[in-house]
Order: sequence, then structure tokens, then C-alpha cells
Amino acid sequence: MTFPLFSRVILCVDLPEEQLMAGDIGTIVEHHPATAAYPEGYEDEFFAGNGETLAVVSIPATALRQATREGVLHVRPLVAA
Repeated sequence: MTFPLFSRVILCVDLPEEQLMAGDIGTIVEHHPATAAYPEGYEDEFFAGNGETLAVVSIPATALRQATREGVLHVRPLVAA
């Protein structure tokens, strides 16, 4: 699935090196089309509850899903690695 720029997506995998967990919500800031060497991917920006950027991460499309109306936002504490 191709996500539009600036859409909200949900992370489907843990990224402990970035202190991100499956279920965290990010915003698409760049799209990387698939090539012979690399699968389709995205640059995603993840934010703290106050709006501060936590991480901008390159993620394969398969590790994301579309945010929908059925999802409920919640907050978790940021755990230092």
C-alpha cells in the first residue's frame, strides 16, 4: 500500500534502537519507491506527547499500517534504551 505524504501511520514492529514500539503513530514525510535492490519504504517522523520530534526513521512499507477511525490514541512513557 502506498501512503500519502503527511498521513498518519501506525508502526507494526518494535524499533528499540529508536525507542519506538509497535502501535506508535508516525507521520509520513517522504516516500521511497521500490527498486530492484530495495523494497518500497518511507521516512516517518514520530513525536512525543508535547509535539517534540523523537525520531525520523526509514521504514519499509510492510512495517506500517494506515491509521483509521477505529484506532484510539493513547500515551506511553518513553523508556530510555
